[in-house]
Order: sequence, then C-alpha cells, then structure tokens
Amino acid sequence: MATNKNNNSTSQINTTKPKAFYHVDIVVIGAGQAGLSAAYYLKKSGIEPGKGFVIIDDESGAGGAWQHRWDSLTLDNVNGINDLPGLSFDETVNTTDKTLLASVALPRYYAAYEKTFELPVIRPLKVTNVTERKDRFLIHTDGVQFSAKGIINATGTWKTPRIPIYPGSELFKGQQLHTVDYRNAQAFEGKHVIVVGAGISAIQLLREISEVTETTWVTRRPPEFKDFDFNPDLGREAVAMVEARVRDGLPPRSVVSVTGLPTTPAIRGMMDKGILDRKPMFDKITERGVQWADGTTLDADVIFWNTGFHHSLDHLAPLHLMNDQGGIVMSGKLATQVAQDHRIHLAGYGPSASTIGANRAGRVVASELIETLGL
Repeated sequence: MATNKNNNSTSQINTTKPKAFYHVDIVVIGAGQAGLSAAYYLKKSGIEPGKGFVIIDDESGAGGAWQHRWDSLTLDNVNGINDLPGLSFDETVNTTDKTLLASVALPRYYAAYEKTFELPVIRPLKVTNVTERKDRFLIHTDGVQFSAKGIINATGTWKTPRIPIYPGSELFKGQQLHTVDYRNAQAFEGKHVIVVGAGISAIQLLREISEVTETTWVTRRPPEFKDFDFNPDLGREAVAMVEARVRDGLPPRSVVSVTGLPTTPAIRGMMDKGILDRKPMFDKITERGVQWADGTTLDADVIFWNTGFHHSLDHLAPLHLMNDQGGIVMSGKLATQVAQDHRIHLAGYGPSASTIGANRAGRVVASELIETLGL
C-alpha cells in the first residue's frame, strides 16, 4: 500500500488564526484623572469616541486609584480632589457629608463623568504590551487587541509600588505590606509596627497607626520639615523643577522631595508626642524584626513600607523609550510628549502627576497629539 507522505501534515501546520486588531486613531491607556481629562479634550476637538479614540482601563469600575484608598481618607481630610474639565465634583457628589469615604465619592464622580460625556471606556481590560508595526502601535491586551496611530498613556503609579529589597526580607516571620495594602489602623492593634518612609502618606499613616499601637519610624534620609504654607507659587516652582528633570531624561521626583514637608499643627503634635523620633534605615531584616549596622536590633510584628511607587510603564518596554538613567526624555509644552516619538504622550508622568497637573495636561496632550497625527 502506498504511503501517504502528507499523513501528519496537519499536525505541523499552525492553524491558530492571527489576532484581529481593532483600528482607531488614538488609544488612551488608563481612566484616572489624566486619562479622562485627555479623553474629554479629544472628544471636544472632534475626535469621534469609539472610532477615533477609545480608553482602556484595567479596573472593574470607574474611579482609578481612588477606589483603593484607605478607610480614614474621607471628604473631611482628603487632599488633591480637583474637578475634571466640564463637570464639577460638587454637581455629582454630596460634599456636605464629610464622612463620605474618598474611595466611594471619587469613583461615583468618575462614573458620572464617563456617563455624562459618553466616553468610550472599555473595562476591565489590561494592556500587556505595546509594539509597533508599519507605523502603527499594536496594543496587546488580555482581551480585545487594538491598532492605533497614537497613544496617550495615563496609567499612573498605583499598580507598581516600590518596595526596597533588603537582606533577610524572606526570613521575616511577621507581616510586610505597602501603602497599597493599607485599609485601617485597627488591623495593627497590639502589634509593633515599623513604618518606613518620609513622604506625606507615611506621615499620615504613621499618625493613625500610632494612635492604636506601638510604632517605630524609619527613613533612609532625615526628613526635611519646613515652616511654610503650600501656596500656588511654591507649587509652580516645585512642578517646574520636576519638569526640568524629565526634559533632561531623568526619572521624575515627587513634589515633596523638592519642597520638603510642611510643619503643620498635626506634625507639630506628632513631634511633641515623640512619634517622629526618627531612626535611620536598618541594614537587614531578621526573623523577628530588623538590625542596624552597629548590631542594634528591634523586634517587630509588621514592616510597613511607605516607600512610594514606580510609574506603571512596563507595557511600553518593547518601544525602548527608557534610557540608562531610568528616565524618558520628554518634550512638548508641558513635557508630556515623548521626545523620541511624538506619537506617544505620557499623561500623569512627571509634572502632570498631580491631579491639578493631570487636568492641565489633558488639553495640551490632546491638541499636541492631534497635530502630530494630522487628525
């Protein structure tokens, strides 16, 4: 009997269909303050929602990082709420209820905003990576795939916490967590908590936790407390310094690292109580706690890292935007435009990382990208 040479040919043929890419002009990645602001101005400029641009968000609901904030952050004490363009916060949320959680109020506002302006937010959809082919960007996700002429990346930092690696961290028998994991101080009652970090969040949460249990405050560098009122002029000066860094291709720094910490009445109270009796950074972590270079040890139940965040840009790695210094050279009116490729804007990066900065950048990002793409 004749042998069929093609008997096994079907097993050697790749029958997987190539991925179909949905074509649009612009993809906005992230539906937080920066992404929604940019999307608003895209629509206002005549770019058609759904066909001209879409917004991809990896959350299950509206609100960006706000929906993950801790329980004590209420309308009575939250900082940094700024109206998105075209719709005020007061129009959508009962701001007279000062006990309302920020994690409830802000998502409610963002959801109303998306609905009011009929913004094409697709969620939950996680971008895994972005590549380029034939002068278009291919946005690969865990669901629908997209092809776009330009990108507005507005992914923020909340999903990429910065946790330093210290010798012995794997030996620690207690609990290690980051700011993103925090919900309330009551979870630490009866435990000794080492709070690491010198930013605003570290100070705020140190105060909360110290009210219910024993704490030790540790920072890499001595914090810089200053007697000043944070005013618009000081804010603009700090933003200008952050902007100068990203234009030079340096990693962005936080505004607090530029201005220092204001000595507020709350901070003075913490000083008087000895809560801000700061210790230098330890050298290693032990099974029961931490140890300094001189051999001094401290037992603890929790190491609480308030050590900031990285910008969530890993999905852009295939585009090779980052330099050897860990930064990206930025250009454009507000330093949102990637210098090596003007088709890419980073909204919420560097000087546009604050809520005010994100709003201000939205209009510029939209206009500059539209001009670049000739839309």
